Amino acid sequence: MSGLFNGTKKHVATFTDSAPTEISSILAGGYHHPLLRQWQNERQLTKSSLIYPLFITDNADEETLIESLPGQKRWGVNKVVGYVETLVAKGLKAVILFGVPLAEGIKDPVGTAADDPNGPVILTIKALRANFPDLFIMCDVCLCEYTSHGHCGILREDGTILREDSVRRIAAVAVNYAKAGAHCVAPSDMIDGRIVAIKRGLIDAGYANRCMLMSYSAKFSGNLYGPFRDAAGSAPSFGDRKSYQLPTGGRGLARRAIIRDLAEGADAIMVKPSTFYLDIVSDAKELAQNVPICTYQVSGEYAMLHAAAEKGVVDLKTIAFEATYGCLRAGATLIISYFTPDFLVWLDELE
Repeated sequence: MSGLFNGTKKHVATFTDSAPTEISSILAGGYHHPLLRQWQNERQLTKSSLIYPLFITDNADEETLIESLPGQKRWGVNKVVGYVETLVAKGLKAVILFGVPLAEGIKDPVGTAADDPNGPVILTIKALRANFPDLFIMCDVCLCEYTSHGHCGILREDGTILREDSVRRIAAVAVNYAKAGAHCVAPSDMIDGRIVAIKRGLIDAGYANRCMLMSYSAKFSGNLYGPFRDAAGSAPSFGDRKSYQLPTGGRGLARRAIIRDLAEGADAIMVKPSTFYLDIVSDAKELAQNVPICTYQVSGEYAMLHAAAEKGVVDLKTIAFEATYGCLRAGATLIISYFTPDFLVWLDELE
């Protein structure tokens, strides 16, 4: 302080003493704290965003681990209610049901078992509605789990899809799920014309205002479905599904399918798989601005993340969040994820 009184000028630091810095380039103040980092997420991951897939078999007391899907099980209707109760207590809001008929001789060329009133899906819809009145129940609508040939529709003699008969059958299954109490039907077959057929069926049956129609509009053929087909027993017995699922490079086809399905009455749009198709999620958000956009992080994606974590390449929790936020950034508002039970816990830890 003496220098102030003896004529010696003391140096006082000013902003101009350091190298010039553009004020707008300093960003870290906006994310230096964990809560601030959450605030930077344009779309927050919430429990309401998550949909949990459930595999339901025709053995009412089954509870069997699926080896290729870590931590996932096939459930019978008598067992799944107790399991879902534990998840609802943690904040589970929505499930999507996949039927897995295992009884000998139950499958046939037209998938008769898909909407059997005593089959696994319809019985589970009713059980979940009775026990969890606030739980949102979605049903995947497809024939592949129920047909003897493993394809998603009814076939001609040469093995190709018979479109008209397939669409009629798929629409009937969807309407019967709605009648059983499903809040949403989600056709995953990718056969042309099934959205308008389902919508007309729901209107004619008086359920169009009580059942959402979510279209798997952009479902791509590829190499990420193996664990699911193991879980659901839905692998085709011959050939593949490349003639009715989209080719992996078919971005334009996906855009056309999204536009078509909206025009045919879809209430929501799904993109499947998720991580490798974020450009399609972004396209869906652009083309379907006024409806929910859902992505399905499919079995192969989920299994790969687990495998990487087991090898020590990634941290499972961190990579699960990272993959999911990729979908949200791209434009998704809903996420079908096998990580849902984990997220119900992890999201509470963020509170």
